[in-house]
Amino acid sequence: MRVLVVEDDEGIAQGLQVNLQRLGWAVDVVPGVAGGWAALCAEPFDLVLLDLGLADGDGTQLLGRLRAGTAKPLPDRQTPVLIMTARDQVASRIAGLDLGADDYVTKPFDIDELAARMRALRRRAMGRAQSLLSHGDLLIDPAARTVARAGLLVELSAREFAILLALLEVCPRVLSRPQIEAHLYNWDQALESNAIEVHVHHLRKKLGEDVIRTLRGVGYFVPAQSMESAT
Repeated sequence: MRVLVVEDDEGIAQGLQVNLQRLGWAVDVVPGVAGGWAALCAEPFDLVLLDLGLADGDGTQLLGRLRAGTAKPLPDRQTPVLIMTARDQVASRIAGLDLGADDYVTKPFDIDELAARMRALRRRAMGRAQSLLSHGDLLIDPAARTVARAGLLVELSAREFAILLALLEVCPRVLSRPQIEAHLYNWDQALESNAIEVHVHHLRKKLGEDVIRTLRGVGYFVPAQSMESAT
């Protein structure tokens, strides 16, 4: 999952980036409304963590502009937004939700609860009700970051797991290498030219050649015939 954190408190922003990256997510941080809008126009993000009291304005300005969907270049107006703020008044929560926020947490918050809320928002955005995914005899648990095949756990690296999950979430759509890279890597991470190919090669060795297919010259995909949500 690619996450944008819009937060002007450097300590909170760095703490979020470190903790969320430990969960295998790519996290970019900007300190204000202007930077947040520029980031949303430049990159596809799966979720936005948005503070309200920012140095150059209020986070609701960014939220309103995103949901209005009238500017060009046009970010995805459906991008899930989770507000995180010290404003704990009911009126503030109602205003943020009515403006288009998908969830709302007050500071200080528990990082595990925040991560669970983020996973829930991602499930909803992908049209899934269940947390587990199955594909043939594969069972994937995004929360525990585990993969089992025929009941046996398969050890994957963080990048391998992220690629597999990204492909399963859009199955049977094809993702190009740049699309996968944009999904998995933040601005500060160096990327070798063949990194995605290497990770896919390792996934095929561990899970079987049939799980991830290549559409030559286009990208990678997971065949649709056995894709379903686990109960």
